Amino acid sequence: MCGIVGYIGDQPAADIILDALKRLEYRGYDSSGIATLEGKKIHLTRAVGKLAQLDTALKNTPQAGNIGIGHTRWATHGGVTEANAHPHLAADEVAIVHNGIIENYAELKAELLAKGHEFSSQTDSEVLAHLFLDIVRQGYKGAQAMQQVLARIKGAFALAVLLRDSPDTLFVARNASPLAIGIEDGLVCVASDAMAMAHLTRNVIYLKDGDYAALSLDELQIFDRDNQLANREIIRTSASPALIDKGGYRHFMEKEIHEQPDAIAHTIAAMTDAKGVLKTGLSDADLGDIRHLVILAAGTSHYAGQVGRYWLEGLAGIPVSVETASEYRYRAPAHLAGGAVVAISQSGESLDTLMALRHAKEMGLKTIAIVNVPESSIAREADIILPTRAGPEIGVASTKAFTAQLTVLFALAVDFGRAKARLSADEAAGLQQKLLSVPSAVGAAIDCFEAIRPIAQSLKKTPSCLFLGRGRLYPLALEAALKLKELSYIHAEGFAAGEMKHGPIALIEEDLPVICLLDGDDLSAKTISNLKEAEARGATIILIATASSAKLVDFDSFRVVIEDCDPLLAPLILAIPAQILAYQTAVEKGTDVDQPRNLAKSVTVE
Repeated sequence: MCGIVGYIGDQPAADIILDALKRLEYRGYDSSGIATLEGKKIHLTRAVGKLAQLDTALKNTPQAGNIGIGHTRWATHGGVTEANAHPHLAADEVAIVHNGIIENYAELKAELLAKGHEFSSQTDSEVLAHLFLDIVRQGYKGAQAMQQVLARIKGAFALAVLLRDSPDTLFVARNASPLAIGIEDGLVCVASDAMAMAHLTRNVIYLKDGDYAALSLDELQIFDRDNQLANREIIRTSASPALIDKGGYRHFMEKEIHEQPDAIAHTIAAMTDAKGVLKTGLSDADLGDIRHLVILAAGTSHYAGQVGRYWLEGLAGIPVSVETASEYRYRAPAHLAGGAVVAISQSGESLDTLMALRHAKEMGLKTIAIVNVPESSIAREADIILPTRAGPEIGVASTKAFTAQLTVLFALAVDFGRAKARLSADEAAGLQQKLLSVPSAVGAAIDCFEAIRPIAQSLKKTPSCLFLGRGRLYPLALEAALKLKELSYIHAEGFAAGEMKHGPIALIEEDLPVICLLDGDDLSAKTISNLKEAEARGATIILIATASSAKLVDFDSFRVVIEDCDPLLAPLILAIPAQILAYQTAVEKGTDVDQPRNLAKSVTVE
């Protein structure tokens, strides 16, 4: 995941920033750079590859200035080149570093090109730099310029900006992508991860979504999304070093829920080629030769695979089976020629999935791995690796790894569909644009913590509950039930809504919580009919739904409503309130959220 660092102080900024960037190396990156401001001159150094290359470049050409910004980049828009590396400059007046995706960058770029702006990269981030330049030249200064920029852009992002005409001030903003401010006598710093600042200060301010700030040694001005001055708490982390690792959150799981916009954005980057086209890295010949897929996984990854089956079959027309890894390895499955397996594992070390992969390989199937750890056993043994870029996931109950896996599976479905001529280039591009909107939609869904708290309080005493979903949301119902079981130890089952009358309806009794996932697709009316049958038998109805589908139900006791989205991608977004419900219920019950009883993060034994 990309890393942002900024610094103002009495030391050479480039040295401080480079050291801080090294503390973010664990997140992964393919290029890096640092910009500093000396008087009214912006200095810039960028390099492709590891930070050692940037370090060498800075030693060869030292960079003056006591205020600066730095960045480690995973390519999102545009290939891995020095021109695409951050920071980006506009007319030597603006320098910017940026994490996330600007959804409307293409229309902004067209507008700026028409005004005569010239671009040197393929990135959406350089569009931000020129947008700042355009607004500054209209007469807006400092925080006012930031306000104007934020009003024009859409997406999930964190950014830090140097303006030549504000040589003592660093400007920052965030929306759904993390950013923190560190303060100490004689310095102010910012970073996308507080670990990057731990050697400089333990006084940390975590910006909230929609916040932007003007930071100088003399004054910190923080504004909320309504452009009002905001008072954000300073957290002194020295008494609890672990708090830095948790980013100010109570639990790693809570932090990792909030990291999902970034995790999804950077996973999209991994699935995007140098021309900005959604691609998995498999050649058209490889994709064309594959006639059917077997998905192998366990637990949450298995449910991700089940969602992926709907996408792969619907968009690419390729037959897919989803197998429980621990069962598959002991079977003698029959496969047609031209098959391939997709093994999905967060850690890449799940023994069941690894052995199932080997079993498939022995039968002559091509092997593909979707993993979060590229050096893992499964990654090393697979023919092809499709990486998730979720970053380290500490909480045992998977959150960001799950949505990152879904992101890869959607990209795989689009790539297959294009290669097999089931999707035109325009259709594939349209689906890519929809995927690019997911990080900001996920960021908006994360805001439902408080709305879910009363539901969690009602669930904490229940002995059992049911989750219902249909179509692509059926596997998500299974995953939501698993999360509640894992974290709160409440018995929970997920069912396909259409199966209600085939047995599960016998479980319905007075006050049994029935939690239904709705996305407004063409099956929603049938799902609501099934839900009404549960309500008629005394169940307590809880909705997790998009806004338009929620309007179709008037008999629920509780509801969590997210913004409308394309039903095709609803599993990625509705997963968020389902995760938060499990988390909040566990908090209400007082269970160990990050390390639930009897569970391990990676199952490496049978």
